[in-house]
Amino acid sequence: MARKKQQPKRESTPKMQGFIAGAGEIVEQDINDTIRQNFMPYAMSVIMSRAIPEIDGFKPSHRKLLYTMYKMNLLGSARTKSANIVGQTMKLNPHGDSAIYDTMVRLSRGYEALLHPYVDSKGNFGKFYSRDMAWAASRYTEARLDNICRELFRDIDKDTVDFVDNYDSTTKEPTLLPAAFPSVLVNANTGIAVGMASSICPFNLAEVCNTAIELMRNPNHDLFSTMQAPDFPGGGQIIFDRAAMEQIYKTGRGSIKVRARYTYDKSANCIDVTQIPPTTTIEAIVEKVIDLVKQGKIKEITDIRDETGLDGLKITIDLKRGIDPDKLMQRLFKLTTLEDSFSCNFNVLIAGIPRVLGVRELLEEWTAFRIECVRRRTHFDLTKKKEKLHLLYGLRAILLDIDKAVRIVRETEEESEVVPNLMIGFGIDEVQAEYVAEIKLRHLNREFILKRTEEVESLEAEIRDLEAILASKSRIKTIIIRELSEIAQKYGQPRRSHILYADEIEEDEPVEAVPDYPVNLFFTREGYFKKITPLSLRMGGDHKLKEGDAVVQQIEATNAAELLFFSDKAQVYKMRAADFADTKASVMGEYIPARVQMDEGENAAMMAVTTDYSGFMLFVFENGKAAKVELAAYSTKTNRRKLLNAYSDKSSLVTAMQLPEDCDVLLTASSGRMLLFNTGLIAPKTTKNTQGVVVMNLKKGQRVLSARVYREGDLQNPARFKKKIPALGALPNGEEMPSGQTTL
Repeated sequence: MARKKQQPKRESTPKMQGFIAGAGEIVEQDINDTIRQNFMPYAMSVIMSRAIPEIDGFKPSHRKLLYTMYKMNLLGSARTKSANIVGQTMKLNPHGDSAIYDTMVRLSRGYEALLHPYVDSKGNFGKFYSRDMAWAASRYTEARLDNICRELFRDIDKDTVDFVDNYDSTTKEPTLLPAAFPSVLVNANTGIAVGMASSICPFNLAEVCNTAIELMRNPNHDLFSTMQAPDFPGGGQIIFDRAAMEQIYKTGRGSIKVRARYTYDKSANCIDVTQIPPTTTIEAIVEKVIDLVKQGKIKEITDIRDETGLDGLKITIDLKRGIDPDKLMQRLFKLTTLEDSFSCNFNVLIAGIPRVLGVRELLEEWTAFRIECVRRRTHFDLTKKKEKLHLLYGLRAILLDIDKAVRIVRETEEESEVVPNLMIGFGIDEVQAEYVAEIKLRHLNREFILKRTEEVESLEAEIRDLEAILASKSRIKTIIIRELSEIAQKYGQPRRSHILYADEIEEDEPVEAVPDYPVNLFFTREGYFKKITPLSLRMGGDHKLKEGDAVVQQIEATNAAELLFFSDKAQVYKMRAADFADTKASVMGEYIPARVQMDEGENAAMMAVTTDYSGFMLFVFENGKAAKVELAAYSTKTNRRKLLNAYSDKSSLVTAMQLPEDCDVLLTASSGRMLLFNTGLIAPKTTKNTQGVVVMNLKKGQRVLSARVYREGDLQNPARFKKKIPALGALPNGEEMPSGQTTL
């Protein structure tokens, strides 16, 4: 499309850069205006009307579906086809039938995603823990509301919540459901909006109700005494970390570790996994285990299969003979999603504002919401009883003279004058007169009127009680507490998730079994590494090296040894000798900076080899300082490959030495002075990047050139150079140097 010539603009502002366009013209406009006008309304709609649950525990799609089923009289009645429910829900939720049916499936008993399902389903509704078990079409399945929904809709017809028009203003729908228990914490709810998300883990119904009761009685109640941890519908084992759980309870953010539950069948020599974390599926676990077996990382398994059936979830793992099932499961917990984390983000819409709340604040907000519901219900009942009492007062007035009332009606010529004449004759108002005028002829007897007027005293007592409730917040809380106790007793279930205390779990670090045999390790000045077996070394010839390169370290070790490659950027990279293939002297070797993925411009400076992290590292710097760091400081519980701040970077490193025990070290400075000292004079540190202590005093412009372990015979008179540190050292003469060694 050709661009038309722009007309001169009258004026231009930073917020409006463009022109009024006709057909076919290209319009220039500020990107900020475009986002503000088009994207922001969409983002707000997703946050407010789609992805984030409200204090009643429901998203709009859930609420519209359940309210439709309630209006269809599906609470306590026979089931109906799911397709009928989906069709009726479209009156409130203008989406396709597939989206609405998916919502129903997640709320259903058959899907098993909720601790307390809201939809009592019949037919194939799939399974939450399976990726491949699809649910049947809506024309084949049936559903109705579960009995617990009575507590969700309790007194909804008594003005407990606000109602608004649906999308085409043909009917009304509730903005919230008057949930009589904290459903927002009982059933899991997740959603992804624009710029924010929500992920609420489920808790046991009885524990939540009891906690809400105790919080109303005592705002400083200890939550852990009544609600120790979440409770997932799929069971599993929650690894209870008090600090992590306290963070979730306080801030609404954090993660919970959940692992599978299993049993060992000794007769069949197999492990049966019957409960898995809520964040994974059967297929994901089976595929991962098969992949580990193919890679050779797991060698104890002969077969794994999905045996899920009518009895529920079951993954069977066949074992080789002599395998310890508990140790194998410990490894599988580390390598697969048999142990996984559930991320919590308690983001809830409170009065139209998204807020991330802790458990205590969430229960307090629900309590405030429920107090308002009970207050509105009480006010509704009070108004109705007052209206009825008013009518009964009028009825009692005609009790004095029923014949007079009949005579007034009979002697009134026009029907429209009946009510005014009754008002005049008995001194009652129009509403009362209308009620009296509508009494059937068969009810114009003293017995009927006496029975009706007997209700006056009871109504007056009820009205006084209702007025007292409205005037007392504690009375309202007492009502809520009674209702919560009844719900906990009626619908409460035992915990499904077992609690494991993190400090009581004895776990063996899953170490992959590797063959152990003697090897010779070589490290060159340019950063190349070779692992050669003694046999290959004896049969091989000279080392193949890069031009100008040389072997600077040759160490005899085993294939199970751990390697620490120190770089010139104060970082260390950890590998195992088993991670490298056996090679020959005739090959160049592996380039360590590339193999361990060092940063750009970073080079390997030195290699340390250990099996138990005993001994220490000695770092000598150009400024005359030396640092003695225990090798155990580089040991990590996890398989971390890269450690930052491996040594101090305040001064340039002269050399790094791995020493099994204290020994004498000889330093040489640029002034020619030499200093001999014992490393035992330096205190060991566990802080890797310690700056060390001054060993050799240097004058301005001088620096340490080299450092090496002192060998017997390196100096003719070593006593001259051995000083109490820090010291300047001594200048050597020709007679004191060993044969073949020259002075600087």
